[in-house]
Amino acid sequence: MGNLITVSTQGKWICDGAPKNSDREYYGAGPHEPCENEGPDCMMCGLPKEAMTPPKTIVSRLGGSSSGGTKVAKEPIIAIVVLLLLMAGAGGGFWYFSREKSQDQTEIVDTQNTTAPTQTNSLAIVSETATNSVLISQGEKVLFGGGANFQQKSTAAATFANKNWDRAIPQYQQAVRADPNDPEAKIYLNNAIAKKSGNVMTMAAVVPITPGVNEAKEVLRGVAQYQDEFNRTLPAQYLEVVIVDEAQGNLAESLAQDLINSPVNVLGVIGHGVDSYSRQALELYEQNNVAVLSSLNTAITNSGGQSTVRTIPLSQSATLLGTYLQKVGETLANYAVKNNSPANAVVFYNFDSPYSQQLKAQFVNEMGNTNGKVLAEVDITNANFDANNAIQNAVANGANVAFLALSKNKVNTAIALAKANNNRLSLLGADELYNPTILARGDEAINGLVLAVPWQWNQNDAFATQAAKLWQGRISWRTATSYDATQALVTAFENSPGDRSGISQELNQGISLAKSVTDFNIFNEIPLVKAVPGKEAGFNYQFDPIQ
Repeated sequence: MGNLITVSTQGKWICDGAPKNSDREYYGAGPHEPCENEGPDCMMCGLPKEAMTPPKTIVSRLGGSSSGGTKVAKEPIIAIVVLLLLMAGAGGGFWYFSREKSQDQTEIVDTQNTTAPTQTNSLAIVSETATNSVLISQGEKVLFGGGANFQQKSTAAATFANKNWDRAIPQYQQAVRADPNDPEAKIYLNNAIAKKSGNVMTMAAVVPITPGVNEAKEVLRGVAQYQDEFNRTLPAQYLEVVIVDEAQGNLAESLAQDLINSPVNVLGVIGHGVDSYSRQALELYEQNNVAVLSSLNTAITNSGGQSTVRTIPLSQSATLLGTYLQKVGETLANYAVKNNSPANAVVFYNFDSPYSQQLKAQFVNEMGNTNGKVLAEVDITNANFDANNAIQNAVANGANVAFLALSKNKVNTAIALAKANNNRLSLLGADELYNPTILARGDEAINGLVLAVPWQWNQNDAFATQAAKLWQGRISWRTATSYDATQALVTAFENSPGDRSGISQELNQGISLAKSVTDFNIFNEIPLVKAVPGKEAGFNYQFDPIQ
């Protein structure tokens, strides 16, 4: 990710916080209190470790040496955004963490504030004026309960709330060290650094923390990773991220209004789901010229190795989502027919989910196009549904494939079906089952489960390796796609600094990107992964790519 000099990171070191050079681009955040570091650069100011000794020449981060400050050249790290780039509100993550119930019982009011802000302030805190203040944080409150670093984050949040950036930075550093795979702490650390710089550009990430803590963390890991890389380049403006907990679907529009009316100039948003509430929120963003990259309104095109990300009118989103689901159905139907002769499938779906119904319909249609046969379509929301009976009936009727076209809130049913199946039928599914709960609770019952997802883990992939080292384990497709989404959004920010309308126009017209960590064309064949024995994910099974 750039031509940086390799510096040993073994052992801790202290940055004294004193500028070593008058070049602000080399020393980006101003004087600060001494702080402890473990990496090659100071997290507060960006000074390299070797600057704490007085050599005659300071090693340049571009690979040479200089007697003066060296401007850090930012490699054009740019990306493609996949169609379902943020199905966080509708799918699973890869990590498995427990979450304690929040003790904050403040009532969340689902009302809409239609008064637009009169001015913006880069040092302001969004939640200070928000209707849903308990669900929004830049670092002034902790949104994820529990965890190894909860106490450190709580201490840092109180300091952040008082806008004491100098103290909040080392406190959030401690929180990051206490739990390196926590994206919330890393985002808040970078937010404090951004606030201290006094020159920020702000985005928001809307994720389902309350209903889906694992999915939310997966998305935020991608956001946090790009934010950290970007801010380390000592840019003209530092990136700040507002984390928003979409605790309930019906709060989407109210949360959007909070971001639109914020005293901070929120320039863009990633997140939301595919339901009607998300659509209402996106309509509100559109009316107020706030750019959004969501699974409902983001399209990509690929030509000559060049990818272009653009936002599309909501009126076209049904066609776009349908195209993706059609490719998922086609990919899985082809796999079923190739690996089972003849392919006789039973399809399990939940009637209460439009996503599940569409996915089911596309698979059934594609099975007909590939000489496969669907013997039965089973609605798991039926009052008489029983996983053991359903599998037994399928086997008795000659099925050899079970397609689990289930939504994210039916993961436990998917596990029950897998256990009842006892490896008799070949199990297929889609991105919503790419979930740590399946690995943790399904164990050997999910051995051989094949899922169609928008990104595959590959140990030879540079981004996957780098991300796994940062987060201390395998990452999911959500992390990869949210990383790309953040890159695309920031590119638009830099092209139209501080201008919501200009940023929206940039994305409406399309932003051409030369590099992506999600390197595939979503409208060709969806990548497949398979549950196999292995402990790299922290369980007895892991998802490996099917080549």
